[in-house]
Amino acid sequence: MIIRDQFDPELRKMIKRKKQIAIIPIGSIEQHGPHLPISTDSDIVTEIAFRLSEKINGLLLPTISYGISDEHFPFFNLSVKKSTLSKILEDLCESLIKNGISKILIINGHYGNLDSLKSFERKNTRRKIKIFSYWKHMSREFDHAGNVETSIMLAISKNVNMKKAKKGFDTEGMSKQEISRINKLAQKSFPKVTGNGVWGDPTKSSARLGRRIIKEVVDNLAKESNLAY
Repeated sequence: MIIRDQFDPELRKMIKRKKQIAIIPIGSIEQHGPHLPISTDSDIVTEIAFRLSEKINGLLLPTISYGISDEHFPFFNLSVKKSTLSKILEDLCESLIKNGISKILIINGHYGNLDSLKSFERKNTRRKIKIFSYWKHMSREFDHAGNVETSIMLAISKNVNMKKAKKGFDTEGMSKQEISRINKLAQKSFPKVTGNGVWGDPTKSSARLGRRIIKEVVDNLAKESNLAY
């Protein structure tokens, strides 16, 4: 249920009548190679959170579209500070709780937000707030504008230009130590590691695969969110 579409009197009655779970999606605005829009993370997490809200009958809040994406500079990104994102979540959750919502799910769609979310989580251990990064709930290895993200976008958006899709950085054949070192470098400068801003190979992506990944993620999130409270 999309909360912004509701009317105040009915919404208050609904919250009072039954314990509601509020869902807050968080994405980012940053480069996703030459073939995907800069809204990719926000688009994907919005879709996943919407489907999750339908599955568990939760109240879906508007997506926080700005995240921490400084590592993508000099490629385009719109970033906030870690403390800013944490503070926004703190204020939102406080407001939700004040309005009678006791259970809150935060669905993260961008890797760069993790440190801020961990900091927020440490401060809110007594509240019924759970944080899930959606890519941790699928069997495939995650990427950035590669096969996974591109397939999901093909399933949910028409704003994908596959003619411009090119293979990016690939960890195939690397040791765990090498991958760990590269990951740390990518967190400081993603363009230096990838060259074209892509981690993975988007060229064989498909909407069919994207639909399968979305279903898997939403099903797993629904199960884990039920166990979380």
